[in-house]
Amino acid sequence: MIPLYLSIFSSTIIFVLFKLFKKYQIDTFQAIVFNYFTAAICGIGLYHEEWSSKAMESPSWIPFVFISAALFIGLFFLMGKSTQENGVASTSIAVKMSMAISLLLIIIAYSEKLTLLKVLGICMAFIGVYLVSINSQKNKINSNSKWMLVFLFFGSGTLDFTLNYVQNNELNHLSSSLFSAFGLGLAGVFGSVILLINVFRGKAKIKLQNIIAGIVLGIPNYFSIYLLMLSYHSTGWDDSTVLAVTNVGVVLVSAIIGFTFFKENATKRKIFGLAAAIISILILSISN
Repeated sequence: MIPLYLSIFSSTIIFVLFKLFKKYQIDTFQAIVFNYFTAAICGIGLYHEEWSSKAMESPSWIPFVFISAALFIGLFFLMGKSTQENGVASTSIAVKMSMAISLLLIIIAYSEKLTLLKVLGICMAFIGVYLVSINSQKNKINSNSKWMLVFLFFGSGTLDFTLNYVQNNELNHLSSSLFSAFGLGLAGVFGSVILLINVFRGKAKIKLQNIIAGIVLGIPNYFSIYLLMLSYHSTGWDDSTVLAVTNVGVVLVSAIIGFTFFKENATKRKIFGLAAAIISILILSISN
């Protein structure tokens, strides 16, 4: 259970850092690019001894490194554009509710047994996430940009499932710690290409504060992914339960921190959502 708790904790730190980025005027895209390189260095530096030459004898995991990297940077870039076009609330809901896609794919792929108790827990999870994420203010969606929300919904769910699938089926001679590092490092390469193009066009200027912010972000980002992959085998739960509890746990803890330290408005709707999130975690934890 410890990897699961630490995964939720790491993801929550990312939430806090993004809040601080806005306050200190950090260029989020630049920070993300340097964060990926930091995460890769962190993973390779800590777990390089786990490398085995046998990994190259069955290199079926290599295409998934490229897929994961493309999804990492592509989804982030799309999130930034969607936030500008469709608003924070709609974008946030699309990403968080993508859990529906990953849960469905996991349940189908592994023929997981669906009990009434588990279905109830998953439904409560969706209710909790939606109520906590939705903005009380009317959020206008750009009709020409709705496709971004659709791509984020399916793309984020696909990424979660991809990481799970690789963990269970492709990492015969490669540790999940190194796979995570390779995927994040390649995402940094993809992102740096975009960043350098913007710099040469005069649309961006690399600043030291963004590099530092990226370094700080990279450590919890790496462990949030690595520990989630580790949680699939360490909890003894079905993979769908692990993913649901992790997502709901992050939303729950992030909301509490938002209320406590960032003075966010604790509306009745959000409090009800938090209660639903807590109930869903309790139900899911006993449904296995």
